Amino acid sequence: MSPFARQEPAGIVLSLWVQPRASRNEVVEVRDGELKVRLTSPPVEGAANELCRDYFAKLLGVSRGDVRLVAGERSRHKRLLISGPSLEEVRERIAVTMK
Repeated sequence: MSPFARQEPAGIVLSLWVQPRASRNEVVEVRDGELKVRLTSPPVEGAANELCRDYFAKLLGVSRGDVRLVAGERSRHKRLLISGPSLEEVRERIAVTMK
């Protein structure tokens, strides 16, 4: 069971801890029930939130419109709602990037 991903009626909810201004975009590890993600953009004017949506849309093979920020707009702790893929598909794609 992945503590950072759970199935809800509207889709998959990912719990993230985001580190902005990193040297590259990457999924790092699972820490305290959240997926630690490093993003290159700064946390100003929603840039990190937009990059987070774009990054996970590409990573999970879904359109940008299928990824919504549902919590944490001004926090490092964020929740994304992913529509489309199954929980198993999400877990597999994320696991591949962490290796």
